[in-house]
Amino acid sequence: MALHFDAEEFDARKQRLLAAMGEAKLDAMLLFAQESMYWLTGYDTFGFCFFQCMVVEKSGDVTLLTRSADLRQARHTSNVETILVWEDRSHANPAKDLRELLADRDLLGAKIGVEYDSAGLNARYGQLLDEQMKSFADTHDASAIVPRLRSVKSEAEIAFVRKAAELADDAFDAAMKKVKAGADEAVILAALQGEILARGGDYPGNEFIIGSGEDALLCRYKAGRRTLDPNDQLTLEWAGAWRRYHAALMRTVIVGKPTERHVEMHAAAVAALEAVEKAMRPDHTFGDVFEAHARALEEAGMTKHRLNACGYSLGAHFTPCWMDKPMFFAGNPEPIVPDMTLFAHMIIMDSDSGTAMTLGRTYLTTDGAPEPLSRLGLDLPVA
Repeated sequence: MALHFDAEEFDARKQRLLAAMGEAKLDAMLLFAQESMYWLTGYDTFGFCFFQCMVVEKSGDVTLLTRSADLRQARHTSNVETILVWEDRSHANPAKDLRELLADRDLLGAKIGVEYDSAGLNARYGQLLDEQMKSFADTHDASAIVPRLRSVKSEAEIAFVRKAAELADDAFDAAMKKVKAGADEAVILAALQGEILARGGDYPGNEFIIGSGEDALLCRYKAGRRTLDPNDQLTLEWAGAWRRYHAALMRTVIVGKPTERHVEMHAAAVAALEAVEKAMRPDHTFGDVFEAHARALEEAGMTKHRLNACGYSLGAHFTPCWMDKPMFFAGNPEPIVPDMTLFAHMIIMDSDSGTAMTLGRTYLTTDGAPEPLSRLGLDLPVA
């Protein structure tokens, strides 16, 4: 089997999940998030675009229901011993197959937690599931249970995140060698992603963000490339990915000479990131971190240009995005605890002047101040 962790690590994760299920008085969990399946068993696939479900019982028994295309994938990448296949056919209803599986496991009338908040359970599949469960079991939304467990990393996981952070740093160095007036964004992007793949890393959970000129104000990837002007701005958001674990970074690079507005906004971003670092400690919440960011940008006169979130947890994640929970937004009561890997991004977009500025890096939380996992400095990068 192609497992990236040892049996003791997986057993510890299962015991944490079973304890959380016990607290919620659940007889079983229906996992639909690919991240949950990977964390619990090592199962690694993009097959979650179709219906599949991992059933975890309070006894510790784990059963995977998937398609024939993922049968060998599950055998090769996971420690799951019981794997059942639902058949692709006209008018197939895999939720009915799941109900029959649960009946065979003597779970009729059981209290079952469901990961509804997942890319692996779309609206149609969710309707099929609810129809089958209506008179069969007492179902509850248990979407937050595994993400909360995954947000605190083991030593083995932290080692993977550190490797991902190294890849992210190296990728930026490779990309900066290509950044200059007249450079094609495609060449820069190829260097950024290619460095990670060449060093044994993985595809990230979502596309890297790259945009110059007015596109530098965007916070998402978009199709299409342009060449850099003699005086330009280039926003990059990327992540090193190692065994699916992510460490993200974000920078706006100036081509030519920075404008006064660039310099002003960069200073505000640095101040906000430093404020966030002071709040990213165990005696604070995710909401406190956001408020520290918001206050710093308000003092700099940038409130109009900031976003309503300033980062999130990172870990092993699959498409459509690498963003994990919890997130930094107003009022989030989730506590900061040691051994979280958190990405903080200061994003300031002045649409009035067409000026972009971003600054972000990944941290490891500790008993005190957070540890930046990147070796890159916070100076304004100029090419």
